[in-house]
Amino acid sequence: REMEDDFGQSLTPPVSPFAGESHCDPASARQPCFSCAWEPGRDESGKLWKEMLISIPHVRRLLLKLDPAPGDFETDSVDIFGFPWVTETALVESTRLLFGLFRQKVLRLETLVQSSSHDFASSLHPEADDIRNECVLFLQYVKVFICRFLEPPRAMDESPSHPYEDLEAQLPSALVEELFGVTLLVGRLKDLPASVQSALTIHHQGKLFPPSWHLLHLHLDIHWSVLEILHLLGQKMLGQVVYAHEFMNLSGENLTSISLFEEHLNALFCDLISLAMNKYSKVRPTEAISSHHYHCLCTKELWILLIHLSEYRSKVMHTQSFWGYVNPLLQDLVKGEAPGKQQLPTTCKDPVGFTWWLVTHLAELGQYNRSGALQSENQLEDNWSFIGELLKKSCGATNTPFTIPWLGVTGLGSVSRSPLSLLDLAQSCCSPAPLSSAEHTQLYRSTNSFHIFLHVLALHLSQENAGGAPWRQIKGRVYSKFHQRRMAELSEAGLMNFLLLFLVLARRAELEDVTARACDLLSLRLATPTAPPQRALVWRGQLGLLLLHLERGLDVGPLAARLAAWFSEVAREFYLKTTEPSRKLALWLPLGAYLEGLAEVFEMSSFLSQSEEKLLNEGFGLLLPACGQSELSSALGVLQTALCQLHVAKERHLAVASALWAHFYPFLRSLRLSQTPPAQLADAAAGFTRLALDMPSSAPRDLQPHPVQSIMQCFGWDEMLHPLHATRFLGHVLQNGSECGATRRTGVTSAEGLCVRTWLRCVLQQHLHKNNDGSDSRAGKKTTLDEQLVELTRLVLRLPDVESVLQKAGLLASAVPTEPRPALAMFIKAVGRVYSGLQVLSERSAMVTQALEYVGDILKYIKPYLLNKNQEGLHLAYWAVGYLVKHWSAMLATLKAQQLLFRIVDSLLLPRLLLQQDPPAQVLLALKESLPLYLQGLSVSAGVSQSQGPYLKQQLRSVISQYLGRFLPATASISVIANHPVLLAACEVVPILDCVHSENFLQFKGPSPPPRLAAFLAFLLEILKRNRDTDPALLTVPLPSVLRCLMLVSEPQVKRWSTEALQLIVERSIASYYYGSERENVCFCRTFVEENEGVYDQQVYSVLEMVSGLDRASVQVLVPVLSVNLRNNEQKRGLGKNTTLRYCIHQAKIHILNSYPVDAQRSFLKDWLYTAPSAYTLHTELPGSSAVSLILCLAPTVCVCDRNAYKKLLSQLGECGQAEMVSLNAE
Repeated sequence: REMEDDFGQSLTPPVSPFAGESHCDPASARQPCFSCAWEPGRDESGKLWKEMLISIPHVRRLLLKLDPAPGDFETDSVDIFGFPWVTETALVESTRLLFGLFRQKVLRLETLVQSSSHDFASSLHPEADDIRNECVLFLQYVKVFICRFLEPPRAMDESPSHPYEDLEAQLPSALVEELFGVTLLVGRLKDLPASVQSALTIHHQGKLFPPSWHLLHLHLDIHWSVLEILHLLGQKMLGQVVYAHEFMNLSGENLTSISLFEEHLNALFCDLISLAMNKYSKVRPTEAISSHHYHCLCTKELWILLIHLSEYRSKVMHTQSFWGYVNPLLQDLVKGEAPGKQQLPTTCKDPVGFTWWLVTHLAELGQYNRSGALQSENQLEDNWSFIGELLKKSCGATNTPFTIPWLGVTGLGSVSRSPLSLLDLAQSCCSPAPLSSAEHTQLYRSTNSFHIFLHVLALHLSQENAGGAPWRQIKGRVYSKFHQRRMAELSEAGLMNFLLLFLVLARRAELEDVTARACDLLSLRLATPTAPPQRALVWRGQLGLLLLHLERGLDVGPLAARLAAWFSEVAREFYLKTTEPSRKLALWLPLGAYLEGLAEVFEMSSFLSQSEEKLLNEGFGLLLPACGQSELSSALGVLQTALCQLHVAKERHLAVASALWAHFYPFLRSLRLSQTPPAQLADAAAGFTRLALDMPSSAPRDLQPHPVQSIMQCFGWDEMLHPLHATRFLGHVLQNGSECGATRRTGVTSAEGLCVRTWLRCVLQQHLHKNNDGSDSRAGKKTTLDEQLVELTRLVLRLPDVESVLQKAGLLASAVPTEPRPALAMFIKAVGRVYSGLQVLSERSAMVTQALEYVGDILKYIKPYLLNKNQEGLHLAYWAVGYLVKHWSAMLATLKAQQLLFRIVDSLLLPRLLLQQDPPAQVLLALKESLPLYLQGLSVSAGVSQSQGPYLKQQLRSVISQYLGRFLPATASISVIANHPVLLAACEVVPILDCVHSENFLQFKGPSPPPRLAAFLAFLLEILKRNRDTDPALLTVPLPSVLRCLMLVSEPQVKRWSTEALQLIVERSIASYYYGSERENVCFCRTFVEENEGVYDQQVYSVLEMVSGLDRASVQVLVPVLSVNLRNNEQKRGLGKNTTLRYCIHQAKIHILNSYPVDAQRSFLKDWLYTAPSAYTLHTELPGSSAVSLILCLAPTVCVCDRNAYKKLLSQLGECGQAEMVSLNAE
């Protein structure tokens, strides 16, 4: 009966088990999912429609423990991700495979988003739609499988009888692990890229959507499906907790089905609140009631689903209710506490107002039932406890009225009105609505009696003003009511009514007469001690009268002078150091009111010819230095208003301009070197620059004769200016462009070059606000600086000089990235490319001068990083200068620029600190990354420099000598050495390779190997592998050291790498034979034999044997020398005594002899016979019977030449075996 009631209004009633054949294949049918696509007949009123999840029996089936899709997956097999699967066993047998395919589909959709645009008619829509359908189908299959095929947990004493049951028993744990992986894959909704979140606002009458729309809604499907699956799993497991065993074994952290559900649900609430917060920031106060907290119907539907799921679990499973999840998040937001684990943003502009707004709209969603239909009964429990706390937060402890900003309240008044609003209120009294209008009727419902009196008075004066008698009567009666005692007794509300009365009289009667009387009466009030709030109200009234004079085109000189004098007196008291802080805070009320009215005066005046300059006096010279940050912001805002109005005025008024120069500019100039410059400083300075361009003669004498150039030097080009100020100032100036043109017309041709230099300096100094630990010392300023740098980069690339350089280098300004670092790299590279293409000497010289002007004293710009060791700053500094050295290498070798190159080497590469002690790790890390740039640039500069080439080569060798060993790892590793900065540089530039080889880092001290020999050998081997140079003089430089390593070191790793290095050196030397490399190899081998023979005889000849296997010719030349050395040795020790030495020499010669043809071997045999240890060795080493044949062929010659050789021959023949003698007889 309960089920019948629940499905009574369902569009898809429960499916009969006998109707399975009438249903379509689930692989081809669209599964239920989130969708806000427009369909014909659907209204746009924000109501839920019939195709949504909430409108089909989806939630009801979930909460009633029914099959999620009774008509689907009824066949024996199912197509998922393009493959057929057995419906009843696929999830058990292929859990990880199926979820792996699912993750691939999600990543494929993300790839489509990254490679697509918002072209709704794109061909990517079908593919994206298919991917999402496949993913939704898989998630639906998981739910159905759990409901239909997953067996409840067995009792502890039951043992599985089949392998499938083992897998099935592990499925719940595997599902928890896979779902946890899915949540990590998709991440948080609030962290989605802006391009994807923007799909929430896509509304159009079409069916083609960009991939971002599909990806966003797939994320909604996944987040909701994860909760559904975990809920179904908990029901199927009969409340038993499912542990993710494999995850816990690997990570040591607890992960259960319940913890995953709770964490995911909390994260989803947090994300939805964050999305609502983003929308609230764009909602107007007047539209707050009608504007909902969701972006589209899908997010509204998700809120409703979460409400029903959390409320159901609260009642059945005794978990938290919906408000139990939401209230703690909102409480932290209202209290302003640090974000918790779910990281709810704390940047809400009005936390209390947002909380009221969200709670109000969430309560409305509680009226939707499980079918998505509105009903009178609320599905949510009451939330009065939280509302009570919110009321306390809104009202506070004091007796203040309860207000919510976006609700709006009518009928409330305030005495803290601006002068213009006072004037408008008086105008409303003078312009009554028609008697029959609704406004006239509302007047008597919402307006007090005094305002009604003002309406009547204004109406009377307007009707009877022609004759003049009524005005004289009223004037006498009104004026007589106010005197010194009465003025002193007026409260703040009384002063407000007094001002409104005289403003109405001034509008309807004689303006000058009323103004004079009002000012006299107000002077009486100010003559007595007046509280700052009342003084502020008096000044607002006087400024209102002044605005009325401006409106009628009358001169305001006398009124402005009197008001300015009062302002100067209060400003002087505010300036004094003896004034208490509380008194200063109170004095700011009238001062702020004056500034507010002054801004309204300049905004209203179109000609600035009515003595407005009288309001600008020496009081500002006292006020500005005493202002705090917020007060200064207000004062500079008024200045900016005056400068803007002066620029657009129809006439140029020297008086106003002179007043601004005199009373504001000196303070701005004193503030320009501040390390915490306010943003308005750059704005105001840019305004004065424009003023100097419009009216050069108005500028002070110290800025003449070129005031624009002087201001730009002071506020834009000075190297002591903070980057935050310089970027903002130049951004304003270059946006206009006329300022640089004006400086060029005055003969300053370097204006654009100075702008480029300032831009380069600001790019390099963008990390000055960072502490040593990487934290930001200027919280909230980094984003501003980054944005200003991007804008300044865009403007600098549009400068004519820069565009010319880019054009000559074959680049377009539009193709250069606007990010500061890539743009700087592109510009440096373009300058170097332009210089390389110049042929005329004068043009090259001019280009060098221009380039040096661009960079200025670049080492000075980066010096702060060298002192404070800021990691990001060091990386940027070393990279930028290294990039400059590499791409400007030819320019830096010239006489004009070589001093800069010398300073770079001395300051960054070979500083005194480096030679005395180990530099800090931050410096070494930054230098290691950019060292290849320096080495490549230095090598080119050393090659092209006409005067300092030898010195630069010496410096290059010094740098390599310092950092070659410093950056080698403690233990030899090819993978680590492969990224050695010297190695990276040597692979591209041959002179660096020459310097590396010339540095004898493999030098032995006697028989002792150098330290870290294996690491140096690995470095040498990697260089030989990467560099393909065949210069014999360069290749053979490390040969002696390699031979010595082979001779003296027996360590296997050193032996292997030495052998590989020897092979590479010899093979490339043979390849360059025609260039004379053979002589180099022979020379080194002869020297090697001469230096080591007699001490390391056996090792020497073993090495030569190895060399002979690689280069026969080089060792062949040494055979006579080896024989002579052997004879000399045996004359001292005895003939044939050293058989080991003979055997080593013999082995080396065998390698040579075997590679010769038989005829050529004869010339070699004579000398070889002296060193052969025995006939056995002779016979076994030579192939076949060639030994015997060679002996017989050479016997006459040998016997004639040497009797001893003959005797040796006979002895060897006697040692031959029977088979050899038969061969001898045949010969």
